[in-house]
This record gives sequence, C-alpha cells and structure tokens, in this order.
Amino acid sequence: MTAVLFDFSGTLFRIESTESWLRGTLAEARLELEEAELTEAARALEAMGALPGGGDPSWLPEDVASVWGVRDKSAELHRAAYTGLSRHVRLPDQRLPDMLYDRHMSPSAWAPYPDTAEVLRTLRERGIGVGVVSNVGWDIRPVFREHGLDPYVESYVLSYEHGIQKPDPRLFRAACEELGADPRDVVMVGDDRRADGGAAALGCAVHFVDHLPAAQRPDGLRPVLDLVGGVPRANGSDPLRKK
Repeated sequence: MTAVLFDFSGTLFRIESTESWLRGTLAEARLELEEAELTEAARALEAMGALPGGGDPSWLPEDVASVWGVRDKSAELHRAAYTGLSRHVRLPDQRLPDMLYDRHMSPSAWAPYPDTAEVLRTLRERGIGVGVVSNVGWDIRPVFREHGLDPYVESYVLSYEHGIQKPDPRLFRAACEELGADPRDVVMVGDDRRADGGAAALGCAVHFVDHLPAAQRPDGLRPVLDLVGGVPRANGSDPLRKK
C-alpha cells in the first residue's frame, strides 16, 4: 500500500460529550441552568442528534428531513441541519442553537484517539501518504493543527469543499489523485460502513474502526500499520510535503 485515507470524526478524533458541549456553551453565553435541567437538556440534544460528530437522530423533524441527507455538501446545509435539530429542544435562550453549532467547530471540542498521533506519524515515517476524507460542513484543518497532527496529513478532501459527500466515489478519487496514489494501493479507514465503504468502488481496501469514546478505544487504529507495511511511494516525494 502506498497511501492511507482516514475519516475524521469517530476515526481519528472524537467530539466532546453532549453534556460538556452544552455546559461549555452555556458558560460562553453566561447562562445558568439547574443541574437537573442541564442534564435533561443534554439528554434531549443527544436524542435529537444535534451534536455533529455525536449520535444519529432518534427521529427527524419534517423541517430538517429535507436537508439531512445532503447536509455535508455545503457549509450552509450543514449548519441548517444541526441548528434545526437543536431548535427542537427546549433551551433557555434563542441564541443557543447557533452558539452550540459554533462551539462544535472549536479545536478544543475534539480529542484525538489515543493512538492517532502514533499511527499518523509512523505512516509518514514509512513513506506512506496520509489523507483525510471527511463528510463535514466546516474546515477541520485547525483541529489537526491545534493538536499537532497537521504535519502528518498530506491532503484534506472535505465534502463541503467539493459539493460531494461519501459514499460518492468521486470524493475518494480526488483524495487518491492528490496523493498521487493508485486507488488499488490505498486503504480507507473509517467508522461508517456505508459512507467510508464507498471507497471500495474504486478498488481501495477498506478497514473499519468502532465509533467509541476515546477512552474506550485506545488502540483501534494500530492494526492499520500492519495492513500497509512500509514501502515508500514511487514518486519519490518528500514524506512531509503538503497539498
């Protein structure tokens, strides 16, 4: 294998808990809730699937259903989908849906899985190309920079920048082209069998990990190192070059 593509949320990074998300946003808004009210609101937000990178909605309100399936094709659709879900939860201030959405884009809201740094660094040291292919509505590069992982990522292919979302093979093809890799020599690593499994249509190998809290998945990425070996790409490029 000459390159590895990774999903972002649930694969390399995990979003903070819904309660932490709400608690932090309330503090930013200088609002207070009784602990029981905060717990109930967090539970309702979680059931609604309002936290991007969290769980799926238990049900889709009619006003959100029309954008939900295409939410990752643009920044506007992504925001509309998730703020729309938040607005179906009783919250103490009408500003909170947008504030909650803004908070989830903060690098501090995300934590890398315990073995993320080790795996990305080792791949690049072996001369293996590393790309991130994500269904997302905002720029995740600052998250990687904040956590010191950006030097190990050669290419970012983000759905909202291309107007295409996984499992569309065109998104994976774009990533392979940026890395100068034949799809048949690429592994796609992700947590969503439908979305990330779309890479198989190009001939990529696919490896799945479990979308678990970071503390519950300490070494889920390490098997990737055994899958790819360590043969550098034939183009002789600098292993830390960026595109």
